[in-house]
Amino acid sequence: MTPLQENLQSACGRMLEYLQDKKEATSWQLKLALHLSSSMLYMALGILLEQGKIRMEADDINYKISLPQPDIASEQTF
Repeated sequence: MTPLQENLQSACGRMLEYLQDKKEATSWQLKLALHLSSSMLYMALGILLEQGKIRMEADDINYKISLPQPDIASEQTF
């Protein structure tokens, strides 16, 4: 694994931990709290979004980031 891949993997893991604790954050909050460069922030967000591990919605110049909500209907058994 290259150093870039290791840094991305670390950033993704730290983002998920932060979101599990805080439930929601803006892209700016993640950048500041995790001390990420803009490039690292958006590459990691793209990876997590592609994998379906986060939800993202536009909010002016930032994005609101949260963990996806479980599909309650599919979890019910009758």
